Amino acid sequence: MPDDWATLAGVDLHLALDGTSGRRVALEQALRQAIRDGRLAPQARLPSTRALAGQLGLARNTVAAAYDQLVAEGYLSARTGSGTVVASLPARAPAPSPDAGPHEGPTHDLRPGSPDVTTFPVSAWLRASRRALAAAHPSTFDYQDPRGSLVLRTQLAEYLGRTRGVLAHPDRIAVTSGFVQALSLLTSVVGGPVAMEDPTLAGHREVVRRAGGAIVPLAVDAWGARTDRLTDRVAAVVLTAAHQYPTGVPLHPRRRRAATAWAQERDGLVIEDDYDGEFRYDRQPVGALQGMAPDRVAYIGTASKTLGPALRLGWVVLPDRWVEPFAEAKRHLDRHTEVIGQLTFAELIRGHDYDRHVRACRLRYRRRRDQLVARLAGWPVHGIAAGLHALVSLPPGGPTEADVLALAEERGVRLSGLAGHWHDPGDHPQGIIVGYGKPSAAAYPAALEALATLLAQLSPPAGTPRPRGRR
Repeated sequence: MPDDWATLAGVDLHLALDGTSGRRVALEQALRQAIRDGRLAPQARLPSTRALAGQLGLARNTVAAAYDQLVAEGYLSARTGSGTVVASLPARAPAPSPDAGPHEGPTHDLRPGSPDVTTFPVSAWLRASRRALAAAHPSTFDYQDPRGSLVLRTQLAEYLGRTRGVLAHPDRIAVTSGFVQALSLLTSVVGGPVAMEDPTLAGHREVVRRAGGAIVPLAVDAWGARTDRLTDRVAAVVLTAAHQYPTGVPLHPRRRRAATAWAQERDGLVIEDDYDGEFRYDRQPVGALQGMAPDRVAYIGTASKTLGPALRLGWVVLPDRWVEPFAEAKRHLDRHTEVIGQLTFAELIRGHDYDRHVRACRLRYRRRRDQLVARLAGWPVHGIAAGLHALVSLPPGGPTEADVLALAEERGVRLSGLAGHWHDPGDHPQGIIVGYGKPSAAAYPAALEALATLLAQLSPPAGTPRPRGRR
């Protein structure tokens, strides 16, 4: 018998009846498989025998017999006056992961890259969403400008100018689904080789490669990226000026001037990743590089660290000459970014709920940073003036990066190493990257204690310098 569609409890369910079996047996097999697969959930109400018989072109007695058999097997439950429902079956234990390690205790996730998503301002977001939707014109729900909602772009222009020193007009802002999309689109429209910091996030290098950009490594030292070494070999350079990832150093004023001078003289584009720009703890945040040369810098920011990565909300402030090419590329990629979230975020900014949330997060993460530095006394900890991660450098005499990560795996502590951040393998400084943003407030103390305990077993050699303040 061919496949048929049956409407069960208001939900469409595809039942494939095996034509090689009898009709009753085929129906039993189809229902049994749907229950095992979870397509029919526990307590889902099945249609009456008359209704299902009519939908599938079967005799009512055939359906009744199938139901009776599955009731006897425990798959279904029949109650007088309540009809037939799917029984609650014992949950099957998940198969063990082939990559599962020996650790059986709690896992402490101290990897960088994510904020504490338990702090998401649910109530404020719901209020903002209601206000935004109540004020939305019906045309809001139609196709939109590829640059994004003008309402959000207007709010972003004010907010970025006020908090990050960005010189932006709404017409020069495009809303994206995060940093990765913005970087990919910029790479594709600029064309030519792209200079990227070394070390940097390997995933971002892959984004540039997949968008057609050849990568030229740009060394990083205590003053940040070596922008004084930029040449006409590259068409663009990607910089984390406020807080370099993963070393944590800000770009020195001389290197900032060197970057903008290169862009002006060589007709290049600076792509500024404002990584952790909102989270500076010991003095005023470093202003955006874009404010020095708005006609030469494309500024990228996101709500991923302040609110949560799941929102997929980012923005790029473009030099005039790149607005149309970028918008055209966005149009052909995904038409435009989802609008309801844009309107809600705009309302969150307009009502200053976003400012309040960022300030609260800044205080919370600063306390975590202070706790981390105190517990790791004796280890060189870098990049702690801002952001949601710290770099713990490892001395040449050991322990090695592999030693630390192996012990961490045994103890259920998830960390990142520096090795994967270099453009080329080789003899590089070793270190571990500790993200203190991701654990919840309840989980952070135990995670920090687990980290301190495992490092105590790998004590640095005598004479290892202590952290030199909060750079």
